Amino acid sequence: MRIVVLVKYVPDINADRRFEDCRVVRDPGEGTLNELDENALEAALRILDGLDEDERAASEIVALSVAPPDGDIALRKSFQMGVDRGIRVSDDTIAGSDYFGTAAALAAAVRRLEQDAPVDLVVTGMAALDGLGSVVPTLVAAELGRPSLTFAKKIALADGVVEITRATDEAVETLSAALPVVLSVADTANTPRMPNFKLIMAARTRTIEEWSAADLGIDAAVVGAGAARSTTTSATPRPEKPEVELVQDKGSGGRALAEYLIRNDLV
Repeated sequence: MRIVVLVKYVPDINADRRFEDCRVVRDPGEGTLNELDENALEAALRILDGLDEDERAASEIVALSVAPPDGDIALRKSFQMGVDRGIRVSDDTIAGSDYFGTAAALAAAVRRLEQDAPVDLVVTGMAALDGLGSVVPTLVAAELGRPSLTFAKKIALADGVVEITRATDEAVETLSAALPVVLSVADTANTPRMPNFKLIMAARTRTIEEWSAADLGIDAAVVGAGAARSTTTSATPRPEKPEVELVQDKGSGGRALAEYLIRNDLV
């Protein structure tokens, strides 16, 4: 079993994010592994945990990311959770790619991996917290010509078939597809494991492979800001939070609350 987990380096949601030239500023040291990708990593690790000892020894989990060098933070966190290999696709040609360009680069990296051995599963989180598009898994599946199973809440793998359960607004669905498959994992699918001390220490010195657009044979016309199908034309800073208004309830607290809600169009 060979599994590729797509991970993303995103700005810390607790940091002060900003735009310059209509692009998100990614300050060194202020990024982290996309939190929802931890569910994808956990799902991949659990699949391998279910194999027998010989199968596990012959299996591999590869963490793959399209990111600048600072993105190694996300890959090292993946090592801490237990992946076997980390690869970063990094190239100025790819910088500024939209969802489609990013998916093209990721798919090219998967195809490069398959020059050595087949990839049975490509696993992703349900979304990236910087863009919240949730479309990259399906776009990668389209690039690779593989079935796409998305927003999996439960995952079962048997006899070369992946079966998932997912919840929609209208129903609970059960879907299945034969390997190879692209699979996105919901944040309710599992609780990511806590890294142990041994893996944390080892992750500091693990080798991260770096691939360029040329290494992957990526057509520059389909990636980068110039190929993006959408652009940000303007951005304004997030408004500052108003000061907290404290009201002592001396019998009129309910009226004060109602007036506040009305005054701020919250009813």
